[in-house]
Amino acid sequence: MTATKVKWGIIGLGRIAHKFASDLLLSEQGHLTAVASRSADRAKAFSAEFQSERWFSSYRDLCESDEVDVVYIATPHSSHFEHTMMCLENGKAVLCEKPMGLSLKEVEQMVDAAREKNLFLMEAMWTRFIPAIEKVLEWIDDGKIGELISIRADFGFRTQYNPESRHFNKGLGGGSLMDIGIYPVYLTLLLLGLPDHVRAMSRSSASGVDTFCAMLFDYKGQQKAILESSLESNTPTEAFIYGTEGHIKIHRRFHQPNKVSLYSEKGLVETLEIPFTGNGYLHEIEDVNRCLLKGENESEKHPLQMSLDLIFILDRVKAEIGLEFTENSNFS
Repeated sequence: MTATKVKWGIIGLGRIAHKFASDLLLSEQGHLTAVASRSADRAKAFSAEFQSERWFSSYRDLCESDEVDVVYIATPHSSHFEHTMMCLENGKAVLCEKPMGLSLKEVEQMVDAAREKNLFLMEAMWTRFIPAIEKVLEWIDDGKIGELISIRADFGFRTQYNPESRHFNKGLGGGSLMDIGIYPVYLTLLLLGLPDHVRAMSRSSASGVDTFCAMLFDYKGQQKAILESSLESNTPTEAFIYGTEGHIKIHRRFHQPNKVSLYSEKGLVETLEIPFTGNGYLHEIEDVNRCLLKGENESEKHPLQMSLDLIFILDRVKAEIGLEFTENSNFS
């Protein structure tokens, strides 16, 4: 790209898209050009609220627009594959909400398509770009807690059972694992890499998705990770990273933290308040902008291999708890 502003489109105009668009207004390098919803009224209202130049009542029409450089996909989990492939087929770069796909097979096809067409693709794992997480990685790289030995992380909130909601509808890729369990799994992948052994157990709803999932990861180096996700309880939603010489606490909510604490074996060393900008999405937005303006097709901070590894682990957990989703191979 030779432009000085990246032209964004958004498809799927729900709650997360509102927060994302609000942060996009803060971007120095990006501009919201077009939005799309299957509801013309919703698209028109969203466009007016966030000052986009165009709105569409068809996702495909946005994907085919020559005025859009990159598309942020905020549709339900079960549609991520179809809509990402539609964008890539029309030559658009993509930032796809997590999880990128519902299976390794889907994500592999998405990655292959992006690489074949020489297009940018990234899973919207905003956690990696939050400044407080950058500080945690700095502490670990500097050896502040010695060698890593274990991680404990949870993410849970109580929500009313509704079999038609995105949380409980299996057809939409619902369940605690894919919606919020992905965050403790991602943090562990970021810090320890792929586990050698995965154990998991869950509790399921009448709609067939997990409402609670407990996971234990084991590594060749004897590191361990104890992880949990829940749609049944308001859990602390914190993360603890233990090393041979201390530990780090990522305060609530650890996937978008603004406070982290460093402990030595003798006790607290320091607690830092590190605010994120806007709703927290701006940091990943600017990384995408930087990549596109430099002609890069992957983010150094969250490359495509990370997404492949992440869904590989999630598939292993799904196999452990007996969770299966319908494969989506139709993107015409």
